[in-house]
Amino acid sequence: MAVIRSTGRKVAGYNGAALFRLVSLTKTSHNFGLKRSASSQATLPPLSTPAASSPVFEDLELDSSFLTPALDESAKVPTPKDRFQYKAERLPGSRYQFHPPKYDRGPLHPIQSPQSSDPTARDFVPGPFHNNRLRQTYHSTIAPDIMTLTYTHTPPGTVKEPTPQRLRSWDGSSPYHKNRPLRRPRGDPVLRPLEKPITFRNVPVIRSVTLAAFMPTAVKEPDRMVIARMVTQAITGTVPEVTEVKHSVSQWHIVKGQKSGLKVTLYGNTAYDFLDKCIHLVFPRIKDWEGVKGSTGDSSGNLAWGLTREAVALFPEIEANYSMYPAKLIPGYRVFVETTAKSDRHARLLLSSLGVPFQGELRD
Repeated sequence: MAVIRSTGRKVAGYNGAALFRLVSLTKTSHNFGLKRSASSQATLPPLSTPAASSPVFEDLELDSSFLTPALDESAKVPTPKDRFQYKAERLPGSRYQFHPPKYDRGPLHPIQSPQSSDPTARDFVPGPFHNNRLRQTYHSTIAPDIMTLTYTHTPPGTVKEPTPQRLRSWDGSSPYHKNRPLRRPRGDPVLRPLEKPITFRNVPVIRSVTLAAFMPTAVKEPDRMVIARMVTQAITGTVPEVTEVKHSVSQWHIVKGQKSGLKVTLYGNTAYDFLDKCIHLVFPRIKDWEGVKGSTGDSSGNLAWGLTREAVALFPEIEANYSMYPAKLIPGYRVFVETTAKSDRHARLLLSSLGVPFQGELRD
C-alpha cells in the first residue's frame, strides 16, 4: 500500500512507475509551453476498471507502455533447470532436421536440392545488398534502348522463314537410332549459335569477366607471381587462381606443370565494378589508344581485349599505392567478357552502350 501525500489519497495496486505517473497527472500543470499527454483534471480510476478504458489514459497513444497489461503472478517463469530439461528432451538437429543433399541425382529423384535462393541451399549466397552504378544504368536505360535500336517491324501475315536444319538425322537402319540426338555435320565444323531478334526476353547482358595473365619468367623469378597476385586482388577484389603450363615449350624454357600464370573470373556486381573502372578511369587515360579492335570476338557473343602493364598502373587501387608495386613486375592482362548475346554484333552493341570504344573494321 502506497500513500500519495500530495493528494492525501491511498492507492493500492500500482507499481512505482505507475504511481509516479498518477502523481504527475493529479498535480496542477506547470509545464510552460509543453504539450501534456493526459488531462490534469481527470480523477483517479477505480481499481475495478481496466486501465485502458479509464479517462486518465484516454489521451495516451495505443502503444504506450502504461496500457501494457501486467504480468500474471501465477505464470511460471522457466528456471535454468527447466530449460536444460527441455533442451535434453529435444530431438538432435543433425539427425531429424532437413539438410539439402550433397549431390544432384537427376530430376526424377524423390529428393531434390532447393533453389539457390533458398537459405537452406548449400550454394545460397546472401545479397546483393547494393546495385552497381553501371548495372543500375543498364537496367534503367541501356536495356530499353537496345530493344528500341534493334526493333524490326514484321507486318502481320508475314511468312516466317524456316530455320535450316544443321544437324544430320539417322537413317533408321538400327533400332538404336530411335530417340538418339541428331548427328553433327560432316567434317565436324564448329556450329555457332543462331542470332535471334532481340526481345524483352533475350536482351544481352554481361555474364562474367575473366582476367588472365601469363608470365613464363615467373618460374625463375617467384617474386613476379607474388606481385601479380597482389595487383590482381587489388584491382578485382577477388583472390586469383594460379595456373600451370599445359605444354612444354623449349624456346621459352618452360616445362609442363610449372606455375607461370594466374586467372580470376568475376560475376555480378564485381564484374560490373571492374568494367566501370575500365570504361571511366582507365580507357580515357591510355595514351595513343584508339579503342578495342572491332574484329575481336569468337562469333558467339564473347569479346576480349588486352591491358598492358602501363594501363594496369592506371587503376585507382594501383595508382594510389604505386610505390608498393615494382613497376617492372606489374603484369599485363587478357580480359575476356562473356555475354548472353548469340553473336559478336549484339555483344559489341551491348559494350558500346556501356561505353567501350571500338575501332577498325567491325566483324559480324
